Amino acid sequence: MPAPELFKLPYDRVSPKDKQSFAYTTLIKRWPVVLTNVVSAVSNVNHEISMQSDISKEAEEKLEEGKRIISQISQMKYDMGHNAALTPIENDGDINRECYNDELKTYPDHDRRWSTMNWLFAECYVYRRLRSYFASTVHWRDYDPFFEQKAETYKSSSTAIVHLAKAMNQAVEEKDELIKDYEKPGSALEIAFMEMIQADLWGNATDLSLLIDLKYEDLQKLQAVGAAAQEEQAKFILRNDLSKAWDHLKTLKGGRVDIVLDNAGFELYTDLILADFLVSCTPFVDQVIFHPKAIPWFVSDVLPYDFTWAIESLLDTSFFASHASTPLSPDDLVSLSGLAARWKRHLNSGRFKLSVPENTKLGKATPLGRFWTTQYSFQDLPEIAPGTLQELRKSDLVIFKGDLNYRKLVGDAWWPTTTPFEVALGPLAGKITLLSLRTNKADTIVGLEEGIEERLNKEAPDWRVSGKYAVVSFSKRR
Repeated sequence: MPAPELFKLPYDRVSPKDKQSFAYTTLIKRWPVVLTNVVSAVSNVNHEISMQSDISKEAEEKLEEGKRIISQISQMKYDMGHNAALTPIENDGDINRECYNDELKTYPDHDRRWSTMNWLFAECYVYRRLRSYFASTVHWRDYDPFFEQKAETYKSSSTAIVHLAKAMNQAVEEKDELIKDYEKPGSALEIAFMEMIQADLWGNATDLSLLIDLKYEDLQKLQAVGAAAQEEQAKFILRNDLSKAWDHLKTLKGGRVDIVLDNAGFELYTDLILADFLVSCTPFVDQVIFHPKAIPWFVSDVLPYDFTWAIESLLDTSFFASHASTPLSPDDLVSLSGLAARWKRHLNSGRFKLSVPENTKLGKATPLGRFWTTQYSFQDLPEIAPGTLQELRKSDLVIFKGDLNYRKLVGDAWWPTTTPFEVALGPLAGKITLLSLRTNKADTIVGLEEGIEERLNKEAPDWRVSGKYAVVSFSKRR
């Protein structure tokens, strides 16, 4: 089978060769911490097994497998620190092994090492190789070493979760008022949409302190003060195509939106809030399809189980108890249960839908679940996964969440920051209507106006990676 014809980037990809890059910081600091945390998670399970008074044969086998996983992770960590060559991923029965191994063969030895390999390939490789250690076992195949971290961040966001639940329920109750005169510039529905999508962009509790309650009377007040308030809210969005996205949404009637998910926990919750707003409060959208990952990925990415678990947890009255700064009131619990019940109805009716079956096992092939955990950039989607592209073309708007999805959209290359977004999309440009919501946590950024990079290099030298700034990029299907 001939090798696929991949998009040839006009600029080098980001790599740890540049010691000023976030790629270098990742190699030296971030990956070792990630791997150490996985070792701790496995060690904790092993410790629980070893403390049992009567250990079964199955438990003994799991204990030994856990020790082997720890040894393998420790070896990968050692290899990173000693600039060893990346090695082929062993046959573990999971998807997306050959694509990594085949590409690995194409690099000369000096570019196949941890300190020289391009960052996009290497970072995806880390998580696929890590998965192979678990996939090659009998008793750890279905284990997600990151689940506890994802659960903890979700629990710790209880205040913002309750606030958003009440805001969303209020918006649903006042839907008829919201949609009045929605075609007019600055309508209540437009302002509510901008609030919801900015909450989804930032996806963390501190930034949500700016979110209003979405009561109709409050929206009217916001209309009265004009765009100044939202302009203040959006001052850290360096490229802001939200108005283009709104103008596009207004043309839809009963349309479909797809969300290529990023993080589980609170960010997934804000994804669900935005989706609920679109299907419950606007005439534009009838269905939202969510695309999760197939294996534990970049620590916090959404797996099929994370999706259903996030909704079910809202119905558990004790779930947030250990993390809430103040106990949740009966009114809070009613708001959460009402929200969760509505989301379950959306799932049952097909208004919310996962792109893969909810019970999909980790690492197993599904028609739409394979591509997202390959090393390929999305510029290569037309060549590598035409079936996935064809499915996305059925959507009226595809929202790509987060930093990694953005890096893959533009190939994680050192484009000049003023490069038009559509140019950086390469062969994907014009194939689908897409919106990228990305807080800046990596080096690659495009679509900025002249002078922004120079100003920020002086005012905030870490602006590319701090997460304090964002880019919102829209591209329309042609």
